[in-house]
Amino acid sequence: MMTDMQAIHIEGSRSTPEIHFDPVLNTLSVKGQSFPENAFKFYEPILAWLDMYLEQLQQEVTVKFELMLPYINTSSTKCFMTLLEKLDEAHAAGKNVQLFWYYDMENESEFECAQEFKEDLNLPFHLICKETT
Repeated sequence: MMTDMQAIHIEGSRSTPEIHFDPVLNTLSVKGQSFPENAFKFYEPILAWLDMYLEQLQQEVTVKFELMLPYINTSSTKCFMTLLEKLDEAHAAGKNVQLFWYYDMENESEFECAQEFKEDLNLPFHLICKETT
């Protein structure tokens, strides 16, 4: 089923991650550090977009959500918990949501952060160690 939704793309900066949500390919990705001055203001449009996307999402569609977050501050963590809870609720409602969290094996705090999120969620959550070069 085609969607009328537009993709959302936000370039990353020193303190904000790159955001790319594509409703046609059903891929959502967040890459980079997250410590914006006002995390709630930064993530508010992203959460609103996600609400609309999940509402129109058909159950036979598989959504791939990718995270690469070397560092997130406390207020960003709260925003991510809200975001991941929305995905978890969609999964509980029968939608096919897959979460892939890529971490650097040398970044222990990134791995621990991912594990803490994983413990609170029921959706398929894949913790994947990135290859280091």
